[in-house]
Amino acid sequence: MAILAGVGPMGLGAVDYALHQDRKPGLLVVTDIDDKRLSRAASLFTPEHAAGEGIKLIYVNTADMKNPAKYLRDITGDSGYDDVFVFAPVRSVVETGDAILGFDGCLNFFAGPTNPEFKADFNFYNVHYSFTHIVGTSGGNTDDMRESLEMMASGRINPAVMITHVGGLDAVVDTTLNLPQIPGGKKLIYTNISMPLVSLYGLKEISRNNKFFEGLNEIVSKNAYIWSIEAEKYLLANAKPI
Repeated sequence: MAILAGVGPMGLGAVDYALHQDRKPGLLVVTDIDDKRLSRAASLFTPEHAAGEGIKLIYVNTADMKNPAKYLRDITGDSGYDDVFVFAPVRSVVETGDAILGFDGCLNFFAGPTNPEFKADFNFYNVHYSFTHIVGTSGGNTDDMRESLEMMASGRINPAVMITHVGGLDAVVDTTLNLPQIPGGKKLIYTNISMPLVSLYGLKEISRNNKFFEGLNEIVSKNAYIWSIEAEKYLLANAKPI
């Protein structure tokens, strides 16, 4: 399995699920073009942890590669991937996904493009002779929802890894208007408190003269900057209510 452009918030969710579902890939390759995001992903889902699940996990930065498809195929001994997930609506990423499919491989175009004219080349020789195929899906049915809730409740997957920012109701307007310029993953809003949007990784900086943020930073820093029920309880008990 390959997850391309896969260390954004939804990509991390896919990695989490791939590692902890009942049907696991033997090899999981996750790509991106940002070293910081790849490093965070590797710290959340380590190759060592994956090995314990029976999976060989490899993170790859394709930013400076002249031929990323060849590099990724070489990892498989040129046999290609059974499943490729594309998490960015970028032509080159889609075409790389097509190029690394193996016999009877399936490309899942997860990323929903905003451009109605978005196009990419697809190898139809392989569609005919190698049975490659493509699906486009970002959602699921009620059975998928039940499965995800059961896996969350049992601790097998942790959607909190997607969250990089938290804020109050009064942060919603600015956050929404400036969302493309705000790096990181999901922004979690608590509608009953007043608080600016803050990065979990930036809490140390803003906590120097602020007891509230100092306490919040102490909680999230000891949990690898992953949001938690302890952090939520602290926030609700100590933040300014609306």
